[in-house]
Amino acid sequence: MSTSPSAPRRSRLMRRAAAIAVSALAMTGLAATNAQPGWAAPPGIPSKATAQSQLNALTVATQGSSSGYSRDLFPHWITVSGSCNTREQVLKRDGTSVVVDSSCAATSGRWYSPYDGATWTAASDVDIDHVVPLAEAWRSGANSWTTSRRQSFANDLSRPQLIAVTDNVNQSKGDQDPSTWQPPLSSYRCTYSKMWITVKYNWGLTLQSSEKSALQSMLNTCSA
Repeated sequence: MSTSPSAPRRSRLMRRAAAIAVSALAMTGLAATNAQPGWAAPPGIPSKATAQSQLNALTVATQGSSSGYSRDLFPHWITVSGSCNTREQVLKRDGTSVVVDSSCAATSGRWYSPYDGATWTAASDVDIDHVVPLAEAWRSGANSWTTSRRQSFANDLSRPQLIAVTDNVNQSKGDQDPSTWQPPLSSYRCTYSKMWITVKYNWGLTLQSSEKSALQSMLNTCSA
């Protein structure tokens, strides 16, 4: 026998349906010209020229094995300040009108996901994406790092490595590189490529030839 969803579930489904509708409008070009509000963005996103120089300097190599990989080898969401961990810090940085409780958990706010153009008002609908996934980093050279260095990478707030995005979009990305996954919102792919390139460059990671080709194509869409 079918039953109606509970009130909390109905509320969550209604929020998600509304956000998906906004995302669809943005992706088809029917949304307002400035669909992305002027909210905080990850720091250190380079210019097109700088990203191009960094891409040219990256070492192309055959992707390494995932053997031995575990997320536990990249300790993340460590305490950053007071009672705030890295996730909570990014939620405050990337959201607007964010209110937190005494344990630094976000109790209200609004988050715009540049990957798909959706806006959320519940922190539970938002994931903090590692732009260069931890498993991808492992296969690109991080397997030889110390745990301390992997921890610094997984919690890097000084470069565009962490960003608040729609949870299921982040989950669909998984550990894929740009040759097999790019943000659904095509207008953000320029920025995404610049973030990916500078993270790999600054952390001394390698990239595959197919990954480099995809990044170059995305970078070519940038105006600056």
